[in-house]
Amino acid sequence: MATTVLPKALSPFLSNPSSLPSAHLTAKPPCLRPLDHSPCTKTRPNDVEDPFSEYGSLFTDGKQEEDPRPPEDPDNPYGFLKFPKGFTVELASLPLKIRGDVRRCCCVISGGVYENLLFFPVIQLIKDRYPGVQVDILASERGKQTFELNKNVRWANAYDPDDDWPDPAEYTDMIGLLKNRYYDMVLSTKLAGLGHAAFLFMTTARDRVSYIYPNVNAAGAGLLLSQSFPADSMNLSDAGYNMYHQMVDWLGRPFRSVPRHEVGPLRVSISRKLKEVVAEKYRNAGVEKGKYIVIHGIESDSKASMQSRGDTDCLLPIQVWAEIAEDIRGFKPLFVIPHEKERENVEEEVGDDANIVFITTPGQLAALINDSAGVIATNTAAIQLATAREKPSIGLFCSDEKGKLFVPNAEEKKCAVVSSKTGKLIDIDVEAVKQAMQIFQRSLALV
Repeated sequence: MATTVLPKALSPFLSNPSSLPSAHLTAKPPCLRPLDHSPCTKTRPNDVEDPFSEYGSLFTDGKQEEDPRPPEDPDNPYGFLKFPKGFTVELASLPLKIRGDVRRCCCVISGGVYENLLFFPVIQLIKDRYPGVQVDILASERGKQTFELNKNVRWANAYDPDDDWPDPAEYTDMIGLLKNRYYDMVLSTKLAGLGHAAFLFMTTARDRVSYIYPNVNAAGAGLLLSQSFPADSMNLSDAGYNMYHQMVDWLGRPFRSVPRHEVGPLRVSISRKLKEVVAEKYRNAGVEKGKYIVIHGIESDSKASMQSRGDTDCLLPIQVWAEIAEDIRGFKPLFVIPHEKERENVEEEVGDDANIVFITTPGQLAALINDSAGVIATNTAAIQLATAREKPSIGLFCSDEKGKLFVPNAEEKKCAVVSSKTGKLIDIDVEAVKQAMQIFQRSLALV
């Protein structure tokens, strides 16, 4: 007798597969069907694209914009209510990654006053190329003094990148300082090997850009840098005024509908407080505003001479300067000494009634030149500051080549270049310098 194995509670309906509604098992739910056939999608009549919407072009073309910030509140008891120049947190990574925006930039500058001064046009190029960028500086103690003349710099820290054996505590502290500032770009003018490239790499900046050695010392540095420029020589300052031309060409390159940016001329800004301090100094020296000629480049072992590393033969003994100063007509020569020990030498050669001022910082030198009628100087920072303030000047160089390198387009800059015929500055033709003094008479006639 056959017996069924199905439990008695199981319905005969479920035991018969042919009785299941197969159509409902094979058909997909309405909302899982393709969109073009789904009844869940609703179409609007006369549906047009929103003209204000941006899809693929968001943060891809054009320049970055300056970050919006709330207005300042002068009634705040804690001072001005200045919020940091941040950006929308939800969209922060998009323009930084897609368009390559730079909100914070650090420049590590090798050299002294002269090299830092020639970096000013590069800083202005960065500000023009990346609107709203905050620029910080890392330079030597002497180089840091230069940035009291630059209003585009937020912070300037004293750290000598040319020190091959830095103190370990100072080295690690500086890495932590740079890392905690979250820079988007780090630029360096020091010739980088593996060691300096590792220093830049540990700042964790997105873009790490630096000059590298032109020889085997650069081995391995390119692996840690985003962009590198092989230097033309072991001394970057040998290129003169355009010593940073490779970095300028890279920063000003056309990119994502932004045209090429040209670098501007050297310009400096002088604070009112600095002008007042210097005005008191030159009045005590016995001269008046607009009625003196600055004499700069007296031979001295002081670091305040502000000479270029690319021109070591750029100082003249006081005996030559005394001979040049004898033929200055209509103005008083004002001798700038970098150290007080030179005062006695100047008084001995020129006389006790000589006008002498003690200047050691580039800011005070710029303010002194700004109130003068002109400048006679060797290849020191005084020549560059004279062109920056559009003052007539006479530049004394050891050769024609040096003159063309450090003062290109001299006529446009109102600078008369006088070069030595022998290649040594000590053999400069004093008569040629005296003839060049007509440039001051022309400026006096225009006034």
